Amino acid sequence: MTDRHGDFIWYELIVKDVSAVQPFYGELLGWTFKDSGHPEMEYHVFSADGPEVGGLMALTEDMEKNGAQPLWAGYVHVDDVDATADMAKKAGGQILMPPQDIPNVGRIAFITDPQGAPLYIMRSSSADAGQQSESFAHSQPRNGHCAWNELFTSDLESAKSFYKDIFGWVQAESMDMGPMGEYAMFKNGEDSEFMTGGMMKKPAEMPVSLWGYYFRVPSIDKALAYIKENGGQIINGPMEIPGGEFALNAVDPQGAAFALVGKQ
Repeated sequence: MTDRHGDFIWYELIVKDVSAVQPFYGELLGWTFKDSGHPEMEYHVFSADGPEVGGLMALTEDMEKNGAQPLWAGYVHVDDVDATADMAKKAGGQILMPPQDIPNVGRIAFITDPQGAPLYIMRSSSADAGQQSESFAHSQPRNGHCAWNELFTSDLESAKSFYKDIFGWVQAESMDMGPMGEYAMFKNGEDSEFMTGGMMKKPAEMPVSLWGYYFRVPSIDKALAYIKENGGQIINGPMEIPGGEFALNAVDPQGAAFALVGKQ
């Protein structure tokens, strides 16, 4: 099998101090880090139980001058980066970084949806070689891998339409969250056998629309204690979610928001 248009295939952490943040995530999620060997930039790749899950790069002064902050960013595989970027722009999104080739990696672009939530789109060399990414755990729970992709947006209906148009995502289920409104769960196409993530209206205190990514841990209670003891901050949870597991939202010591899911 290989990646299909609309699949999440990679996760990237951008922080000021890449060396300082590695021990935090290494202990928390069991990740091991290695230098990518990229000749033009410092880029570290992290793995869980063997397969690569994502990358780590430094937040530069130029990025900060343009308003960038510590961030987790997801990558979605597309058949044609240029065409998808153009479609996103015509649908009200922005192109933050135009399509470009990265030797031996693939072609990427950095876009936003109409509400401003940023996301990478990519056609990877691995997919062209017939390989499937294991960053997102498609079919079964895997510690250290992404388990859920979640969008907080200022306009839920607009977001649903945008992502359906450019990626082919369709709503699979819906949950009434009372005053917080609808929680829409989506999958990549009508024929997909698994759900990819959820979308909901962002709370008023959240300043911008943003994607969040839930990584799986063996014990949410141990993870909670670890975060508190090692310079992180708990924003929400742990809270029980459908299926009997628990989730929490936190900020790492570098200021990047992240989320975890796991058994108690």
